[in-house]
Amino acid sequence: MKTILIFGITVITSNPLLAESTRQLESHEHGVGQLEVAIEGQKIAIDLHAPGADIVGFEYVAESSKDRKAVDTAITILGKPLDLFLISSDAKCSVMQAAAKLESDDEHDEHDEHDEHDEHDEHDEHDEHDEHDEHDEHDEHQEKSAHTEFHASYILNCMNIAAMTEIKFAYFDLFPNAKELEVQMISDVGAFTFEIEREEPTLDLIGKL
Repeated sequence: MKTILIFGITVITSNPLLAESTRQLESHEHGVGQLEVAIEGQKIAIDLHAPGADIVGFEYVAESSKDRKAVDTAITILGKPLDLFLISSDAKCSVMQAAAKLESDDEHDEHDEHDEHDEHDEHDEHDEHDEHDEHDEHDEHQEKSAHTEFHASYILNCMNIAAMTEIKFAYFDLFPNAKELEVQMISDVGAFTFEIEREEPTLDLIGKL
Protein backbone atom coordinates (compact mmCIF):
# COMPACT_ATOMS: atom_id res chain seq x y z
CA MET A 1 0.00 0.00 0.00
CA LYS A 2 1.38 3.41 -0.99
CA THR A 3 0.56 6.60 0.91
CA ILE A 4 1.20 10.07 -0.52
CA LEU A 5 0.23 13.38 1.10
CA ILE A 6 -1.31 15.74 -1.43
CA PHE A 7 -2.30 19.38 -1.10
CA GLY A 8 -5.17 19.77 -3.52
CA ILE A 9 -8.00 17.29 -3.84
CA THR A 10 -11.57 17.80 -4.96
CA VAL A 11 -13.55 14.92 -3.51
CA ILE A 12 -17.01 16.43 -3.57
CA THR A 13 -17.99 19.76 -5.09
CA SER A 14 -20.50 22.26 -3.69
CA ASN A 15 -21.07 20.47 -0.38
CA PRO A 16 -18.07 18.47 0.83
CA LEU A 17 -20.32 15.68 2.09
CA LEU A 18 -23.48 15.73 0.05
CA ALA A 19 -22.80 16.81 -3.53
CA GLU A 20 -23.16 14.21 -6.27
CA SER A 21 -20.20 13.38 -8.49
CA THR A 22 -20.54 14.77 -12.02
CA ARG A 23 -17.62 12.96 -13.66
CA GLN A 24 -18.23 11.42 -17.04
CA LEU A 25 -17.14 7.92 -17.91
CA GLU A 26 -13.48 7.93 -18.80
CA SER A 27 -11.19 5.20 -20.03
CA HIS A 28 -10.32 2.99 -17.13
CA GLU A 29 -8.10 0.07 -16.26
CA HIS A 30 -9.79 -3.24 -15.64
CA GLY A 31 -9.27 -4.39 -12.10
CA VAL A 32 -8.78 -0.85 -10.79
CA GLY A 33 -11.55 1.24 -9.21
CA GLN A 34 -11.60 4.69 -7.66
CA LEU A 35 -12.77 5.53 -4.15
CA GLU A 36 -13.17 9.08 -2.82
CA VAL A 37 -13.64 9.60 0.91
CA ALA A 38 -14.45 12.84 2.74
CA ILE A 39 -14.55 12.90 6.54
CA GLU A 40 -16.07 15.82 8.42
CA GLY A 41 -16.94 15.50 12.08
CA GLN A 42 -18.94 12.31 12.55
CA LYS A 43 -19.93 12.06 8.89
CA ILE A 44 -18.14 10.14 6.15
CA ALA A 45 -19.00 10.56 2.47
CA ILE A 46 -17.80 7.82 0.13
CA ASP A 47 -17.94 7.76 -3.67
CA LEU A 48 -17.03 4.58 -5.55
CA HIS A 49 -16.46 4.08 -9.27
CA ALA A 50 -15.58 0.62 -10.56
CA PRO A 51 -15.41 -0.84 -14.09
CA GLY A 52 -18.21 -3.23 -14.96
CA ALA A 53 -15.63 -5.95 -15.56
CA ASP A 54 -14.48 -5.66 -11.92
CA ILE A 55 -17.97 -6.06 -10.52
CA VAL A 56 -19.84 -8.45 -12.84
CA GLY A 57 -17.11 -9.71 -15.16
CA PHE A 58 -18.30 -7.89 -18.30
CA GLU A 59 -18.75 -4.35 -19.61
CA TYR A 60 -21.26 -4.77 -22.41
CA VAL A 61 -24.88 -3.79 -21.84
CA ALA A 62 -26.66 -6.60 -20.02
CA GLU A 63 -29.36 -8.13 -22.21
CA SER A 64 -29.71 -11.76 -21.17
CA SER A 65 -31.61 -12.64 -18.01
CA LYS A 66 -28.39 -14.05 -16.55
CA ASP A 67 -26.48 -10.81 -17.12
CA ARG A 68 -29.33 -8.63 -15.84
CA LYS A 69 -29.53 -10.76 -12.71
CA ALA A 70 -25.77 -10.35 -12.19
CA VAL A 71 -26.14 -6.56 -12.45
CA ASP A 72 -29.09 -6.49 -10.04
CA THR A 73 -27.21 -8.64 -7.54
CA ALA A 74 -24.14 -6.39 -7.78
CA ILE A 75 -26.21 -3.25 -7.19
CA THR A 76 -27.75 -4.86 -4.11
CA ILE A 77 -24.30 -5.71 -2.75
CA LEU A 78 -22.95 -2.25 -3.55
CA GLY A 79 -25.86 -0.74 -1.64
CA LYS A 80 -24.45 -2.12 1.64
CA PRO A 81 -21.29 -0.11 2.36
CA LEU A 82 -20.64 -1.59 5.80
CA ASP A 83 -20.39 -5.02 4.17
CA LEU A 84 -17.88 -3.69 1.64
CA PHE A 85 -15.76 -1.58 3.96
CA LEU A 86 -15.37 -3.15 7.40
CA ILE A 87 -15.06 -0.67 10.27
CA SER A 88 -14.62 -1.47 13.95
CA SER A 89 -17.95 -1.74 15.77
CA ASP A 90 -16.47 0.58 18.40
CA ALA A 91 -16.78 3.43 15.88
CA LYS A 92 -20.57 2.95 15.99
CA CYS A 93 -21.11 3.71 12.31
CA SER A 94 -24.49 3.62 10.63
CA VAL A 95 -25.59 4.19 7.04
CA MET A 96 -27.44 7.44 6.45
CA GLN A 97 -27.60 7.23 2.66
CA ALA A 98 -26.61 4.59 0.12
CA ALA A 99 -27.17 4.47 -3.62
CA ALA A 100 -25.69 2.36 -6.40
CA LYS A 101 -26.27 2.23 -10.14
CA LEU A 102 -24.77 1.08 -13.41
CA GLU A 103 -23.64 3.77 -15.85
CA SER A 104 -22.83 3.28 -19.51
CA ASP A 105 -21.31 5.19 -22.41
CA ASP A 106 -24.73 5.28 -24.06
CA GLU A 107 -26.16 7.51 -21.32
CA HIS A 108 -23.37 10.05 -21.72
CA ASP A 109 -23.44 9.86 -25.52
CA GLU A 110 -27.16 10.65 -25.54
CA HIS A 111 -26.59 13.59 -23.19
CA ASP A 112 -23.76 14.92 -25.36
CA GLU A 113 -25.87 14.60 -28.51
CA HIS A 114 -28.71 16.49 -26.82
CA ASP A 115 -26.39 19.32 -25.78
CA GLU A 116 -24.98 19.57 -29.29
CA HIS A 117 -28.49 19.68 -30.73
CA ASP A 118 -29.39 22.58 -28.42
CA GLU A 119 -26.35 24.52 -29.61
CA HIS A 120 -27.05 23.87 -33.30
CA ASP A 121 -30.77 24.12 -33.90
CA GLU A 122 -30.47 24.21 -37.69
CA HIS A 123 -28.88 21.43 -39.78
CA ASP A 124 -29.25 21.08 -43.54
CA GLU A 125 -30.83 17.89 -44.79
CA HIS A 126 -27.63 16.76 -46.49
CA ASP A 127 -25.65 16.93 -43.23
CA GLU A 128 -28.36 15.07 -41.37
CA HIS A 129 -28.35 12.35 -44.04
CA ASP A 130 -24.56 12.02 -43.84
CA GLU A 131 -24.68 11.81 -40.05
CA HIS A 132 -27.36 9.13 -40.30
CA ASP A 133 -25.27 7.06 -42.71
CA GLU A 134 -22.19 7.41 -40.53
CA HIS A 135 -24.21 6.48 -37.46
CA ASP A 136 -25.50 3.32 -39.17
CA GLU A 137 -21.98 2.32 -40.17
CA HIS A 138 -20.67 2.64 -36.61
CA ASP A 139 -23.63 1.33 -34.59
CA GLU A 140 -22.24 -2.18 -34.32
CA HIS A 141 -18.74 -0.95 -33.46
CA GLN A 142 -20.07 1.34 -30.74
CA GLU A 143 -22.09 -1.46 -29.18
CA LYS A 144 -19.04 -3.69 -29.01
CA SER A 145 -16.67 -0.99 -27.72
CA ALA A 146 -19.04 0.57 -25.16
CA HIS A 147 -18.11 0.10 -21.55
CA THR A 148 -20.04 0.26 -18.31
CA GLU A 149 -19.12 1.41 -14.85
CA PHE A 150 -20.73 0.98 -11.45
CA HIS A 151 -21.13 4.08 -9.33
CA ALA A 152 -22.05 4.00 -5.66
CA SER A 153 -22.23 6.79 -3.11
CA TYR A 154 -22.69 6.60 0.64
CA ILE A 155 -22.96 8.78 3.71
CA LEU A 156 -22.11 7.22 7.06
CA ASN A 157 -22.51 8.61 10.55
CA CYS A 158 -19.96 7.37 13.11
CA MET A 159 -20.72 8.28 16.71
CA ASN A 160 -17.17 7.44 17.83
CA ILE A 161 -15.07 8.15 14.77
CA ALA A 162 -11.86 8.18 16.83
CA ALA A 163 -12.24 4.40 17.13
CA MET A 164 -12.04 4.01 13.35
CA THR A 165 -8.36 3.10 13.17
CA GLU A 166 -8.56 1.10 9.96
CA ILE A 167 -10.83 -0.03 7.14
CA LYS A 168 -10.72 -3.60 5.89
CA PHE A 169 -11.81 -3.99 2.29
CA ALA A 170 -14.16 -6.96 2.05
CA TYR A 171 -14.91 -5.41 -1.35
CA PHE A 172 -12.21 -7.64 -2.83
CA ASP A 173 -13.78 -10.77 -1.39
CA LEU A 174 -17.19 -9.85 -2.77
CA PHE A 175 -15.85 -8.95 -6.24
CA PRO A 176 -13.12 -11.44 -7.27
CA ASN A 177 -12.26 -9.54 -10.47
CA ALA A 178 -11.33 -6.38 -8.56
CA LYS A 179 -7.59 -6.02 -8.01
CA GLU A 180 -7.04 -2.49 -6.71
CA LEU A 181 -8.77 0.64 -5.43
CA GLU A 182 -7.17 4.03 -5.88
CA VAL A 183 -8.31 5.96 -2.81
CA GLN A 184 -8.39 9.71 -2.29
CA MET A 185 -9.25 10.83 1.22
CA ILE A 186 -9.65 14.22 2.84
CA SER A 187 -10.12 14.82 6.58
CA ASP A 188 -9.42 17.52 9.15
CA VAL A 189 -5.80 16.34 9.20
CA GLY A 190 -5.18 16.71 5.47
CA ALA A 191 -5.57 15.04 2.10
CA PHE A 192 -4.10 11.67 1.21
CA THR A 193 -3.99 9.12 -1.59
CA PHE A 194 -3.68 5.38 -1.16
CA GLU A 195 -3.47 2.34 -3.38
CA ILE A 196 -5.35 -0.53 -1.73
CA GLU A 197 -4.62 -3.87 -3.33
CA ARG A 198 -6.24 -7.28 -3.06
CA GLU A 199 -3.09 -8.71 -1.47
CA GLU A 200 -3.11 -6.03 1.26
CA PRO A 201 -6.76 -5.00 1.70
CA THR A 202 -6.44 -2.84 4.82
CA LEU A 203 -6.25 0.94 5.10
CA ASP A 204 -4.47 2.21 8.22
CA LEU A 205 -6.16 5.40 9.45
CA ILE A 206 -4.06 6.09 12.54
CA GLY A 207 -2.97 9.73 12.44
CA LYS A 208 -5.14 10.52 9.43
CA LEU A 209 -8.42 11.54 11.10
